[in-house]
Amino acid sequence: MDIRKTFKKWAAYQQTVRELAALDNRQLSDLGITRTDIQRIARDHANTL
Repeated sequence: MDIRKTFKKWAAYQQTVRELAALDNRQLSDLGITRTDIQRIARDHANTL
């Protein structure tokens, strides 16, 4: 795998985790997710790149 693509995926994962973790539990609930979903969602997002 290309190092640039790997870095892009890693950066997208980190940004998604950071943004979702900044939300409070009510906001996460409004989105239909829980704190335990954050890493999976970030991983799924990064893998779509």
